[in-house]
Amino acid sequence: MSSPAAASQGVVRHPEWVIHCDGTALPNPGRMGLGAVLVAPGGATTSLSRQAPGTGCNNEAELRALLLALDEACRQGALCLVISSDSSVLVDQMRPHSPNAPAPRPIARLAPMFEEARRALQRFDTVRWQWIPRHRNGQADALARAAVGLAPKPHSRPRSATRSLSDLERRKRKSAPARTVFAEFAAP
Repeated sequence: MSSPAAASQGVVRHPEWVIHCDGTALPNPGRMGLGAVLVAPGGATTSLSRQAPGTGCNNEAELRALLLALDEACRQGALCLVISSDSSVLVDQMRPHSPNAPAPRPIARLAPMFEEARRALQRFDTVRWQWIPRHRNGQADALARAAVGLAPKPHSRPRSATRSLSDLERRKRKSAPARTVFAEFAAP
């Protein structure tokens, strides 16, 4: 949906699709499992779970999971994405950097794959990056682990989730929000 202000400026806002992606390597480096959940604006979900060919490290698995999800999002017609990952390496390498904030040092072995992912992102009108804590990426993690024959990790709640309700109410506003990085790409 577009807002009246956006419509008056000729800007059309498309509904956002959400991607949760995760990768695992067993051992690290080893066989790679890729997991992703794509959520359409209406709430329909697509779960992706694949074992990648060959072997690689956990960072390569995270990147391959992103590429898998981007291909599926494009296939389904997504134009605007919110990409959530618990991999700070993936989020830091992929998000745009301002001239005042230097980009992180690239991982040389994975540089061509990061470039492939940046090219894949250009198929979308807007992309918003969001780092999330591991416990909020459980479904994608379970899909990645299943791809290499592993059971899901036992549910691990953050320390604040085990506190009493009254303690949670007092601390509700003090908790840190997920880190979100906005990035917009011009349509091809």
